Amino acid sequence: MSAEAVPAGRDTYQGGLRKVARVVLLDPRDRILLLHGHEPDDPADDWWFTPGGGVEGDETREQAALRELAEETGITEVEFGPVLWRRRCSFPFAGRRWDQDEWYYLARTDRTEIAAAGLTELERRSVAGARWWTCPELSRAHETVYPTRLAGLLRTLLDEGPPARPVILDPEIV
Repeated sequence: MSAEAVPAGRDTYQGGLRKVARVVLLDPRDRILLLHGHEPDDPADDWWFTPGGGVEGDETREQAALRELAEETGITEVEFGPVLWRRRCSFPFAGRRWDQDEWYYLARTDRTEIAAAGLTELERRSVAGARWWTCPELSRAHETVYPTRLAGLLRTLLDEGPPARPVILDPEIV
């Protein structure tokens, strides 16, 4: 089984704990944007995940989140919010194991057109598209979605607003 985080950051990950920034991007109708990824050599081994990727150089996680969002979606006009969730995950992808410390930032946008012009070579081979999901659609989904509790997390976010401090999610090891 594969995992959600289509690695970015110029495809240079060499192991160790990778610092990752992800974006929970909501549109005016409270739909969340998810990317559709798969193993580069096996499109049937697929999943949905939030935009984001690895921190590069001396950039902050916020800077990484905004850069990754622009590269993967073309969306640059966002109202950027707080860190919602944090989690550790470990998964096989593209022939190696990825160990990540992920921070999920809230962002809102009025723009819903996607233009993924800044994908790395690995991402071009493993990202099949994007889709805006309503919370009920996500709750009914039979597809694999990461983090695995995303539907419930989104419902809580929409009902209660952002948490006072980031919620630590259970680690996911695939």
